[in-house]
Amino acid sequence: MDPLGAPSQFVDVDSLPGWTDAYEAKQLDARQNPVEKAQVDVRSPFPYRKDINAKIILWKGDVALLNCTAIVNTSNESLTDKNPVSESIFMHAGPDLRDELQKLKGCRTGEAKLTKGFNLAARFIIHTVGPKYKSRYRTAAESSLYSCYRNVLQLAKEQAMCSVGFCVVNSLKRCYPLEDATHIALRTVRRFLEIHGETLEKVVFAVSELEEATYQKLLPLYFPRSLEEEIQSLPYLPADIGNAEGEPVVPERQIRITEKPGVPDDASDEEGLEADLSFIGSHAFARMEGDVDKQRRLILQGQLSEAALQKQHQRNYNRWLCQARAEDLSDIASLKALYQTGVDNCGRTVMVVVGRNIPITLIDMEKALLYFIHVMDHIAVKEYVLVYFHTLTNDYNQLDSNFLKKLYDVVDAKYKRNLKALYFVHPTFRSKVSAWFFTTFTVSGLKDKIHYVESLQQLFTAIPPEQIDLPPFVLEYDARENGPYYSSYPPSPDL
Repeated sequence: MDPLGAPSQFVDVDSLPGWTDAYEAKQLDARQNPVEKAQVDVRSPFPYRKDINAKIILWKGDVALLNCTAIVNTSNESLTDKNPVSESIFMHAGPDLRDELQKLKGCRTGEAKLTKGFNLAARFIIHTVGPKYKSRYRTAAESSLYSCYRNVLQLAKEQAMCSVGFCVVNSLKRCYPLEDATHIALRTVRRFLEIHGETLEKVVFAVSELEEATYQKLLPLYFPRSLEEEIQSLPYLPADIGNAEGEPVVPERQIRITEKPGVPDDASDEEGLEADLSFIGSHAFARMEGDVDKQRRLILQGQLSEAALQKQHQRNYNRWLCQARAEDLSDIASLKALYQTGVDNCGRTVMVVVGRNIPITLIDMEKALLYFIHVMDHIAVKEYVLVYFHTLTNDYNQLDSNFLKKLYDVVDAKYKRNLKALYFVHPTFRSKVSAWFFTTFTVSGLKDKIHYVESLQQLFTAIPPEQIDLPPFVLEYDARENGPYYSSYPPSPDL
C-alpha cells in the first residue's frame, strides 16, 4: 500500500489517453480532407467504428498498476510461472494471492480463472495460460491463444465488469511470435466488442517498450480511426482473419483422418503426391491431405465423400482469397461495377452490381473475379442481397455463362447460403432467357432467388430508396421508360 500522503503508484484507466485521441489531434492539425466515398467502395472486414475505438487504450506500462475492474495475468498451468508480468502482480497484490491460487488447483491452457485483486487497485485478476508455440503445431497454438482472450472477455462479461487491462498473454518464455499473437489478440477483442460492446467500457492493452511498436503497427488494421486509415490498412490484413468471433479458421491446416489409419498409400499415389505438392501447398500437414490427382479421379468416379469435396473446395477458395488480398485491384475498383450500399427492409446488406460498368473486352476477367472475392468475403458471412442493374448494357457488358459458372464454382458456400435475393433490374427478354437457362441447366439453387424488376418503383418495395445508391443513368432510363415520378430521388453523386 502507498504510504499515507504519498502519491499513488496506480494508474486510473480513465486518465489514460484513448486509442483515437492522439490521432484525432494529429488529423486536426494536418486538416486533412475527408475520404471521398469513391475511395471506400471496398470496405475492410474491420470497418471504422468510432464507438468501438472509444473503448480501446494502448498503454506502455505495468498491467499490475492499472486501476480498472480486472487485469489479466499470464501464467503456466500450475499458476506459478515466474515471468515479469506475474511477478509484478504477485508483488503488488500481496501474499494472499498465492494462497488464493492454491485453491484453484491450476488452469488449463486457453482457460481463464478469476481471483480477487487483494492489494491491487484492480478489483479482480483474471488468470489465463497461453500456449507454448511450435511451428508444426501452429493451428493448435492459434486456437489456444484465441481461447485465452475470448475466455477472459467472456468472464468479464459474465461478471459485469466495466474495464479490463490485458497484458501480452504470449510470454517470451513460450516462444510465440509477437506479431502473429498480436493479430489474434486484436481481432478477438475487436469481434467481441462488435457483438458484446455494451458490456465493456474500456479495454486496455498494457505493453512493454519492446511490444509497443508491434501494437502501434497492427492496431489500425483492426481498430482503424478513420475511413482513410481503414482503406490504407486493408492490404496489410493477413489471409486468415478468423470467423465472426475472431477464431482462427484455416481449413488447409486440418488433418485428414483416413478410413484405415496405419495403412500406407501405394507407391503410385506417393509419386502423384510428390508431383503435385505445389498444388497442395507448403504448410505443415500438406502430406496428410492426400493425393490431389487421386482425388480428382475419385471425383470423376463419384467416390469422393461430400466432406472431402467440401474440404477441397474450401482449400481452393482460400487460395483465391489470399491472391485477392495480395493483388493490386485498383483498376477494377475504379470501374464502380460492384459496391456496398445500405440495407433492405429486412436489415440485410445490399450489394450493387452495375452491368454497364463492366467492359468485359477491356479488362482482365480473372482480376474481376478476384475483386469480387475481395469485396464479398466479409459481406457473405451474413445474409445479404444483390441488386444487378442490367440497364443499358450491350454485348460488351454481358458476362458470359462460363465466367459466371467459374465464379459460382469458386466462391465459398457462405456466398450461396447467405444470398437471400438477387434483384435483376431492367431485364430484357434475351437476358431473362439466358438467366433461365443458366439457373436451370448450369447451377442449382439460384433460380428461386432471382426477382425480375421492371421498374425502380418495384425495387423500392424491397429496398427503401434512401438505402441504395443509384447510378444517374439508371434513374434517367427508369424515368423515361416508367414515368418521371422517380426522378425526384436524387442519384448518388459518386456513381
